[in-house]
Parts: sequence; C-alpha cells; structure tokens
Amino acid sequence: MICDDGVEFFRPFPQTRHAFCIFEFIYFARPDSIIFEKNVYPIRKALGKQLAREAYVEADVVVPVPDSGVPAALGFAEEARIPFEMGLIRNHYVGRTFIEPQQSIRHLHKVQIKSVKQFLRGKRVVVVDDSIVRGTTGQKIVTMLKKRRG
Repeated sequence: MICDDGVEFFRPFPQTRHAFCIFEFIYFARPDSIIFEKNVYPIRKALGKQLAREAYVEADVVVPVPDSGVPAALGFAEEARIPFEMGLIRNHYVGRTFIEPQQSIRHLHKVQIKSVKQFLRGKRVVVVDDSIVRGTTGQKIVTMLKKRRG
C-alpha cells in the first residue's frame, strides 16, 4: 500500500468495517460523547421519553439509578409529567460491581447506593435504570426502596 507521500508501507491487518455496540449510546459512553456524529446525552433523554410513552405508570416521583440512568429518567419524567428527584445517591468510592468475576466478590460492594428517604416516603416511585447486566443489583435497589418508602 502507498501513503499520500508516495512511501510504501505494510498494513498488518486487513481493513474491516467498523461497528459499534448499541450499549455505547445507552450505558458505556460518557454523556458528552459523540457517536455516529450524534451526542449521547440527548439520545439517552429521548430513550427515556420513549419509555414513558411505551410503559407509562401512575407515580408520584421518577428516580434515576445513578449515574448513567439520569438522562433517561429526566426524559421519562418530562414526557410523563411526573416530578424528577435524585432519590438514590451512588457511593463514588466503591468500584463497579458488575465487573467483578464472582458473585461473592460482588456482594462485598453492598453499600453502593443509598436512598434519600424524604423523596420516597409514602410515594409511588418510577425507577429508571439503564444498567441491567445481571439483574441482581436492580432487585436489591427495588427491595431497598420498598423498605424506605413505607
């Protein structure tokens, strides 16, 4: 192969078509990322609005599972006309549990998210979570919220 300056070079791997995982838009990428010439944040918010149209429920408050679920929860709340609150706070000093190879290690990271009782007590809560990898964290969050809102 020849470069623009006329120098011949060897390409060690065949050129391939680039493809991206949809989870880049939903979860992996930072909200300020640009993918396929589109900003991730408004796409996540639009996905939340679509979720509200497809799965609307009567509720008093919309709460995101931090941090990547925030834009989708904002979109859901806006579309459903339900107040948005940061009813869950993530501990930024605990590592990502879904990365750990064994369930026993993942259980060591129990205190990853705390609820803010004043936003939840006695309320019907919509929880928007975009990070369902194994589903075990979501079950724990719902159980915690049910205990705290009562």
